Amino acid sequence: MTGYMADMRKLVGHRTILQCAASVLCVDQAGRLLLGQRADNRLWGYSGGSVEIDEPVEDCARRELLEEMGLTAERLDFFCVNSGPEAHYIYPNGDEVSNIEIVYLCRDFRGEPACRDGEMLRLQWFRPEEIDLDMISPPIRPVMRKYLSYR
Repeated sequence: MTGYMADMRKLVGHRTILQCAASVLCVDQAGRLLLGQRADNRLWGYSGGSVEIDEPVEDCARRELLEEMGLTAERLDFFCVNSGPEAHYIYPNGDEVSNIEIVYLCRDFRGEPACRDGEMLRLQWFRPEEIDLDMISPPIRPVMRKYLSYR
């Protein structure tokens, strides 16, 4: 963890803080969703992370997609906002957050998927029918429910 969130953790320890995040559901031409197995809880998720001070949310989404999955977003389309009790999360290290997550869909990207920053153990394309919500990291399950019913 670096930047704003790391600075906040130095001040508040593991106490609950608001986390503004930007995330990307990356979908290929075959309709498969790219997910990564998270290093912290071993569950699956899409790319995303905390917005830095004065960083435009879309820039954060693009940065996180590149850092975590090695892809460059050519176009992002707003999908939803994930917040509230279901988005509240306690990380395995004890850090607690109340997430406000802005989620984008990306169907226009370039590059080859690659784990780049150590947050993901592996990446895999999934057809929607292969996704079981029990395999998904808890705070993003509401987004995945919406995505699976949306498509």
